[in-house]
Amino acid sequence: MRAYPKGLLTVAVLLLAVVLCGGVMAAENVKVGIVLPLTGAQAKFGEIEKRSFEMAAEEINAAGGIKGSKLELLFEDDTGKPDVGRAATEKLISRDKVTVLTGGYSSAVTQAATAVAQQFKVPFLVTTGSADEITEKGYDYIFRINPTSSEYFDPFETLIQKAGGIKTMALLYENTQFGQSSAKDVEGAAKSAGIQVVVKEGYQAGAIDFKPILSKVKGAKPDIIYMVSYVMDAALLMAQCKELDINPKMFAGGGAGFTLPEFQQKAAAAADLVYSATLWSEDVPYKGAKEYFNKFKKKYNSETEYHGAEAYGSMYVVADALKRAKSFSPNDIRDALAATDMMTAFGPVKFISYGKKTQQNKLPNTFVVQWQKGKMETVWPEAFAKKKYIFPTPAWKDRK
Repeated sequence: MRAYPKGLLTVAVLLLAVVLCGGVMAAENVKVGIVLPLTGAQAKFGEIEKRSFEMAAEEINAAGGIKGSKLELLFEDDTGKPDVGRAATEKLISRDKVTVLTGGYSSAVTQAATAVAQQFKVPFLVTTGSADEITEKGYDYIFRINPTSSEYFDPFETLIQKAGGIKTMALLYENTQFGQSSAKDVEGAAKSAGIQVVVKEGYQAGAIDFKPILSKVKGAKPDIIYMVSYVMDAALLMAQCKELDINPKMFAGGGAGFTLPEFQQKAAAAADLVYSATLWSEDVPYKGAKEYFNKFKKKYNSETEYHGAEAYGSMYVVADALKRAKSFSPNDIRDALAATDMMTAFGPVKFISYGKKTQQNKLPNTFVVQWQKGKMETVWPEAFAKKKYIFPTPAWKDRK
C-alpha cells in the first residue's frame, strides 16, 4: 500500500468531508436575537413585527446574506413582562451567543432588555419601545430606530391649529411606562398649544369597564379625547364612548392600538372617524414603503402598519451594519451602527444625539391617520394626505 505524506492525507480527508456534505462548506450563520411579545395582551403587535422581521431576513438572505453567511433569527417571547424580557435577553446573549439584538415592543420590557444588553456590551437596536428614558441613559450599545413618545403628538398640534375650535382635552392613558410617559408629553404639548387638560385619568390595562372614567369625561365636555392605549383597551374605550353618547369634536389615539387592523375589527362602527398619531403609513414618500406593504399583504393575507414597518426597517439597518462592520465583534458592530446613514421602507435612519437622547433616530415627519369607512387614511400633514380629514366629528346620532 502506498504511503502518503501526513499533510496530504489531512487535505484529502477534508475534501472528502466537503463532498459528503454536498460539495460546499456552509459558512456559519449570523445570529440575531429578537425580543418580542409573542403571547399575552401585546401578542398582536409581536406577530406583525415577527412577520416583518422574517420577511426582511428572507429577502436579505436571498440577496446574498451577510458576507457569505445567512441571517439566523432567534426569537424570544417576553410575554409583555419586564422580568421575562430581561431573562430572555440574558438567554440570547449568554446561551445562544447572538451577534446583535433587536426588537423591544413595550417601553417597560425594552428598558429592562436594553439594560441587560448594555451590561453585557452587546449592541441592541430598539424597534418600538418609545419611552423617552430608553435613550436618555447614555448607553453606548443601545440605538433606537423609532421616534420617542414625546414626538407622537407633534402632527396633532398643527392639525388642531388648522381645524380650530379645540380648547379643552380629556387625556386617558394606561398606567404603564409607555402610557405615563406619553401622557406626560401630551399634557405638556397641549398646554403649550393653549389647550386646557380638563380630565387626566390613568387606568389599569385590560380593564373591562371604563364607564366611571368616561362618565367624568362626559361631564367635562372636552373638545378632544386623547387616548394612549393598546388595541383591546382602545376598542373598548371607543365602544363605551359610543354607548354613553360622548361627543367631542375629535377622538384621537396616540398610536399603539389605534392603528392595528384589529382596532377597527373589534370597535366596529365605533372606530369610524377616530384619529391616531402614526409614524408611518404605506403612503409615505419613502422608497420601498408601498412595496413592503404590498408584499406583506400578499404573503400573510393581512395588512401591516407602522409597527411592522419599524421591524422591517430594523432588520435592514442591522444587516447594513453587519455588512459594514470590520468584524462581528460587539465593538465593531456598535461602531457600524453608530455610522448608519441610510433610507429604509420605514424612513431615513441616522443615529444622533439631541436633548438628553443619544443614538436616537429622528424621523423628518410623523403623521395623523383617520379611520374612514373601515379604512385607515393618511390625513395629515397636508403634503402627505390621501384623504381630507373629517372635522368636527359628527355626534353619534347624526352619523349615517
